[in-house]
Amino acid sequence: MATLFENIINGEVPSHRVASGEGWYAFLDIFPRREGHTLVIPTAPVQRLSDLSRDERHRLMDGVSTVQDLLAKRFQTTDFTVCLHDGPLAGQEVPHVHVHVLPRTEGDGGGTLMSMWPRTSTGTPDHIALAALASSLQDVV
Repeated sequence: MATLFENIINGEVPSHRVASGEGWYAFLDIFPRREGHTLVIPTAPVQRLSDLSRDERHRLMDGVSTVQDLLAKRFQTTDFTVCLHDGPLAGQEVPHVHVHVLPRTEGDGGGTLMSMWPRTSTGTPDHIALAALASSLQDVV
């Protein structure tokens, strides 16, 4: 059975695309811990980082770096919280490798990623705001 992220890659589930490249796809988290919270996923349908080949891992990290460049320009920052939950016991909710990239700015109210994690939303995602932000990030050069 396909994971949620496989369905996103295949276009069966909508997402708010930030960027994509060879072997990776990046989109906004629908329940962000802060504005700009982006997920970078490999197109290979694997659960753990160690399941990716060396080339796939390199491409994934190239995607993380590309997303950081976009977010840096949009949020005028050079600081990021970057996290990967590798397997269900590590807190991975979707069984597909994914890297969280969160831009950090002075006074953003966040601490470490782990201190931000308990604050989750159970409401309806704000797709209008997410679409506007995704569009603005794709226009960043």
